[in-house]
Amino acid sequence: MRSATITRKTAETDIAVTVGLDGTGRSTIATGIGFLDHMLDLFARHGLFDLDVKVVGDLHIDQHHSAEDCGIALGQAFAKALGDKRGVTRYADIHLPMDEALTRVCVDISGRPFLVFRTTFRVEKIGQFDTELVREWFQAFAMNAGLTLHVETLYGDNAHHIAESCFKGLARALRTAVAVDPREEGRIPSTKGSL
Repeated sequence: MRSATITRKTAETDIAVTVGLDGTGRSTIATGIGFLDHMLDLFARHGLFDLDVKVVGDLHIDQHHSAEDCGIALGQAFAKALGDKRGVTRYADIHLPMDEALTRVCVDISGRPFLVFRTTFRVEKIGQFDTELVREWFQAFAMNAGLTLHVETLYGDNAHHIAESCFKGLARALRTAVAVDPREEGRIPSTKGSL
């Protein structure tokens, strides 16, 4: 099983993340942010990743450091679990519907991190969660996982549904992209020979 554990401790957060890429979708999530817990739980379930995340952060200030640093640590864990990326499918895309919202997610396990995030929210908060932190989490995750990642919500009204379509879309696209392609026969899926 391709798996990795990352610990990250700063003056703002103390994080431990374990990810198994070839899992069953089992998760234990405790970020201190209810909405982020929900998003990571469904990310694990729909990606079939086994995921343990524990975050202790400076929530007395706000949720920014905890959300961003969680994305950093989880991205690092994905990169470590992928290793040299030998045999992976590499590319994947999906259109993910969530009730009235539809989001397109395209991913390349490129080793060249880049994020295009074309999703907007009509409200500033989902419960107590700042909607601007959705993009912050995706930015941190993509940069640290080494992904080229495009996320675009084509339409939608409800902020919860929009955010959920982004996280579920990422999960489903990554589930395909990290899968081992038997036709690759263990090769690096690049003409350069490395990713």
